[in-house]
Amino acid sequence: MYGRLRPPPAARAPRTTGTPVFTADFTSTAQWVAGRTWAYPGGGPINPGDDKLDHLVADPSYARTGTFRATRRHDGLWNAGLLTTEGSAEGFALRTGDVLTARVRLPVGAGAWPAIWTWRDGDQEIDVFEYHPDNPDLLELSNRVRGGHHYHRAPSIGPGRWIDLTVEFGPRSVVWWVNGERAHADRRGVGWRWRAYLIVNLSVCAGHYHPAPEEHVSELSYEVAGVQVYRR
Repeated sequence: MYGRLRPPPAARAPRTTGTPVFTADFTSTAQWVAGRTWAYPGGGPINPGDDKLDHLVADPSYARTGTFRATRRHDGLWNAGLLTTEGSAEGFALRTGDVLTARVRLPVGAGAWPAIWTWRDGDQEIDVFEYHPDNPDLLELSNRVRGGHHYHRAPSIGPGRWIDLTVEFGPRSVVWWVNGERAHADRRGVGWRWRAYLIVNLSVCAGHYHPAPEEHVSELSYEVAGVQVYRR
């Protein structure tokens, strides 16, 4: 049934003005690098210390269609899709004051760990969202630059559902909106000189903090219908 779902009309969110400075084109090899990130030890492909079964791959079918996939390997790991602007030809980076919008369809299977987040030089991480289907109505929203973690629950959040996200990376407060409603303002912000690359990926839980995939499951996925960044 989930394969037949269509994106609903975009929910009302804070007004963004002007032309976006960045519109994601996941097929673009100038915008995005696939299958590696310095957010993982040594640039990847694995990150077991973060309770992940990921084995990052550059295969375009794992991310560049807008469907981010993970498939079970024979060695116990999962081939997983990840795209980042870090190291790309264009090298787009978010900075203080930017507003990011995104539309995603959440995954269904236990063990899926989708996220949109930022990273640079071993730090500068803001989690636009993280999600685990074993907590079906909950998003995790985090500021790891200045500390702060928020659990946002809403009946509109659930496996297989489309959600609209908006995040303002303010110097004194990072503010998240979910489906047009203000979900959290951390009153910490990112400071005035913050700058970070963008990452979109699907990880797979190893089972320490959240359940790993059931043995009969061989593939997990979620969709990202659009990512834009507005600069004020």
